[in-house]
Amino acid sequence: MTDVTLREYGPAVSVPLGAAAGRALAAARVLESVTPDPDRDGHWLLRAGSRVGALRTPGGPVVRIMPKTPVRRLFFLLGFSLDPARAWRDSREGTVDTGAHDDVVPALAHAVERRIDAALRQGVLQGYRVVEESAPVVRGRLREAEQIRRHFGRTPPVEIAYDAYTADTAENRILRATAERLLRLPGVPGPVRRRLAHQRVRLADALPLIPGQELPLWQPSRLNSRYQPALRLAEAVLRGTSPEHRPASSAPLAVDGYLLDMNKLFEDFVTVALREALREHGLTARLQDPYHLDTARLVGIRPDLVVRTPDGRTPLSVVDAKYKVEKADGLHNADLYQALAYATVLGLREAHLVYAAGRRPERFHEVRGTTAAPEGRGVRLYQHSLDLSREPGQLISALRELAGRLAGTVTLPRS
Repeated sequence: MTDVTLREYGPAVSVPLGAAAGRALAAARVLESVTPDPDRDGHWLLRAGSRVGALRTPGGPVVRIMPKTPVRRLFFLLGFSLDPARAWRDSREGTVDTGAHDDVVPALAHAVERRIDAALRQGVLQGYRVVEESAPVVRGRLREAEQIRRHFGRTPPVEIAYDAYTADTAENRILRATAERLLRLPGVPGPVRRRLAHQRVRLADALPLIPGQELPLWQPSRLNSRYQPALRLAEAVLRGTSPEHRPASSAPLAVDGYLLDMNKLFEDFVTVALREALREHGLTARLQDPYHLDTARLVGIRPDLVVRTPDGRTPLSVVDAKYKVEKADGLHNADLYQALAYATVLGLREAHLVYAAGRRPERFHEVRGTTAAPEGRGVRLYQHSLDLSREPGQLISALRELAGRLAGTVTLPRS
C-alpha cells in the first residue's frame, strides 16, 4: 500500500483506508482530524496537526507528517531542551547530528545511533546491581525472610542477595530498548538500520525492558557522563512514542510510530532557554507553576514560565509560549485573554506571549481598568515572534535579549 505524506497543519488528504484502520487512527488522536470522506467510499480524510513524524496503521499505509520547521532546527530544539545547561554554554552543543536526512524518523534514527555509538566508544559501561536468587550455596547476604517463607528454613537451596558487577544496568537497558524501538519504526534507512542492529548486539548483555513497565531509573554521575547525551535522547524516544513502555494503566495505541509534538517542543525550548538566560541576571524562573483563577480555587491555571525575584518569592512577569504563526492583524484574542488572566492572578503589570513566527518582532496592547496596574497605566500584553528558520545562535540571542528585557524593565508589583 502506498505511503501517505501529510504536512503539519496542512490541508486534509483523502486516503484509501479500511474501516478498522480508519477507526484505529481516529481513536489514537494523533492527527488533527480523521473522518470518512463523504465523497469517496472507502476513503478517509486525514489532516495533520502539531505532531510530526511517521506512524503505521494496522492493515493500512505508513503515514508520514512533514514539519514546517527544517528538521535540523527541530532537532536543535529537542537537543537544547534535553540538555539546556550544556547547550546554553555553546549553541553547537545543543545540536543533534541528523546526518543528511530531511525527514523526522530517518533523522531521529541517525541521531540516536550516533549518540549510542559515542557512548559505547570506550566500551559498554558496567556497574553493580543487586541480584536476588535461589542458589545451592551461600553467596552475599542471606534473605532470611524469603528462606523461611519459601523453604521453611531448610537448606539448600538458599535465598541470597548479592551485588553483581554486570553490563545489565539501567543505562544499557534503556539504550538497548531504544535501538530495538527504532528498528521497528517505518522509514529507517538501510545503513542506519544496520548500524542500529550492531549497537543492539553490543548491548546484548542488558536485559530487554518489560512492556507496560516504567523505564528504569538512572542517576547522572561522573561514571556515566559519556552515556548522558544518548540517555536523554533515548528516554525522549521511549517516553514520547512507545506505547509498550507506557505505564500499565495507560491504554495501548492501536497505531505504532514516532511523533514529535511541535507545541510541546516549542514550549519546552522557549521556557528552558529563558530560564537559563534569566539566571545570568540573578533572577529565578518556574516552569508550569500551578495557580487558581478564582478565590474558590476551582479554576486552575498553569503559566508556561513565571519570572521571580532571586529568592523566588515575588513574581515579576509571566511568559507563555505559543506554537502559532502571528495573524495578519497580530491578534490572537484568546491568547491575550489568557495572558491577562495570568497577569491579574499574579498581580503583574505585564505579560508576554512568544509565537513561533510573525510579521513583526514585537507589539504590545495596553489593557485599561485592571486592578493589577498602577494608577495611569494598564497591564501591558507583549507579543514576540521567534523565527524558527534562524540559526541556533540567533535563536538563543533572541531569547537572551528577551530575558534582558524582562530583567531590566519589569518592576516589583504593588504590595
